[in-house]
This record gives sequence, C-alpha cells and structure tokens, in this order.
Amino acid sequence: MSLQEGERVPDFVLKDADGNDFESTMIVGKQAFVLYFYPKDFTPGCTKEACEFRDRYEDFKELGVEVIGVSSDSVKLHQRFKKRYQLPFKFLSDDQGKLRKKFGVKGDLFGLLPGRETFVVNGEGIVQLRFNNMNATKHIAKALEMVRKMKK
Repeated sequence: MSLQEGERVPDFVLKDADGNDFESTMIVGKQAFVLYFYPKDFTPGCTKEACEFRDRYEDFKELGVEVIGVSSDSVKLHQRFKKRYQLPFKFLSDDQGKLRKKFGVKGDLFGLLPGRETFVVNGEGIVQLRFNNMNATKHIAKALEMVRKMKK
C-alpha cells in the first residue's frame, strides 16, 4: 500500500517526544499539516532538515499548518533531538515502522536507510503533495510552495 495524492490519511496512533499518544484524529480533518518522514535523529542531513523546518516554522504556522516529524527513533532520542536543536514542532516515534508502511515510504540506498518523504495534507485530511527526495534541503521549499497554493 502506498498513500497517494488525493487520498485520505489513514488513522494512526504513535508516541510523541513527550511519551504521550498522538492520535491522527487530533489533527486529520481539523487542520492542514506537513508530515515528514526522515531516517534518523542527529545525522547530518536529518538535523539540517529539522533545523530548516524550525527556521521556517513560523511561516507554516502563519498559514495555519502544523509540522510533524516522524522517524523510527525512540521517544527519548526525540526528546534529546528536540531539546538540543530547539525544535518547536512534534516528533513521532514510529519504532516499528507501521506508519511508514501505511504511507508507503520505502527505504533508500538499497533499503539500508529509511526513506525521506514529505506529505502535505489539507484541512480535510487529503494528501495534496507527496515528495520523495533524499536531499533534505528540498523538502521545506516544496512543502511551503504547496501550502501557499492551498491557501489561494
């Protein structure tokens, strides 16, 4: 299964960086959001991507859009990552890869690394953009471009 543009985001529950359950029903159908999957906390590309989302976070918020990062890292590692880089948005721990599978995010580099993929979802819970690129720096610009189109 692979979630495509025009499809509704499936229901899910994952732990956030505070160890609380984050249920998709808390946001899906209520607010537009960017859900970005990335390989691993504290790696150079992933840190750069998270910091760029941090630096543009207010742009997303002004447009009424939340940002959520997802990796297989533990809740504790997410806590340290958020604190170290002062990341203001949610991180979800997909430690068993179930959400990655629901969204159809495949691994890159012969399956050795989890993939890097960004989904922009509108206020009704419908995917507007699915962007797959291992170049971390391209995701923020693509997501903002789509969010601005959605607001027109």
